[in-house]
Amino acid sequence: LKTEIQTPVAHSGSKVTIVGVGQVGMACAFSIMTQGIASELTLIDVMEDKLKGELMDMQHGLAFLGNIKMTAGSDYALSAGSKLCIVTAGARQREGESRLNLVQRNADILKGMIPKLVQHSPDTILLIVSNPVDLMTYVAWKLSGLPKERVIGSGTNLDSSRFRFLLSERFNVAPNSTHGWIIGEHGDSSVPVWSGVNVAGVRLRDLNPTAGTDADTENWGQIHTQVVQSAYEIIRLKGYTSWAIGLSVSILTKAILKNSRNVFAVSTFVQGIHGVEQPVFLSVPCVVGENGITDVIQQTLTEGERNQLQKSAATLNEVQINLVL
Repeated sequence: LKTEIQTPVAHSGSKVTIVGVGQVGMACAFSIMTQGIASELTLIDVMEDKLKGELMDMQHGLAFLGNIKMTAGSDYALSAGSKLCIVTAGARQREGESRLNLVQRNADILKGMIPKLVQHSPDTILLIVSNPVDLMTYVAWKLSGLPKERVIGSGTNLDSSRFRFLLSERFNVAPNSTHGWIIGEHGDSSVPVWSGVNVAGVRLRDLNPTAGTDADTENWGQIHTQVVQSAYEIIRLKGYTSWAIGLSVSILTKAILKNSRNVFAVSTFVQGIHGVEQPVFLSVPCVVGENGITDVIQQTLTEGERNQLQKSAATLNEVQINLVL
């Protein structure tokens, strides 16, 4: 069939490993595969049969796409040489379980993953998706021994996308032409930066100075309420969230592998930023490239926005200091 001229290159430098093949992990894998972002994709989980089935199902579609090398298994040695390791695995909250207990259970799960990933790929970047993502990113950083700029949480990248979509519905323009950021904790205490919401540089606050406040008669603040509640609503309706977080992770993956230096709201070490005193990970707009986070964008926040961010940091730190690592 062919005459070999030279030995093919074994590794291309754009290998991605995903740990956890639940709904979120597979949505991440599918988004990365269909966009041709990585040349090699490895799936790791303890569920051997599900792994084999997911791998076969995806491989059978490769004739419709580019030639992506795909492997799967429970052995972390398969992850060797990964430019990026994405962690989606974690426990779900039990009925009546405290947040701290859930955090500790997920921290214990990461103890069995992070050191193995770094052992086989010492130059990797870690992208943490497991919830509560800000705390899990801190845990992964502590367990990995990697520089903080190479441990990234998916953070409020998805929250910001939800925010832009809902704003775009009000503005009647495309979501990617609507500019707005959600920062802070991924979850109920996230901070909408109303002072920066704009379309083509025209700020919402210049048109409505009370937008997002209790005094706002146009009720723009309802949009942030919808952002916070949307995950709960989707889970109520279909049982889990998957597609949007998969797309969020895939665009972060693309930024890292292609060194695009795009700006995303991702969870990073924020001590010393916007008056945060605690050693915590929270989301702020960051420049993302092939060596992880290179810069943090110095947003101009209102006093209220800064206070909300600092309050989130204090709340996270209270949980963090009680973790056993």
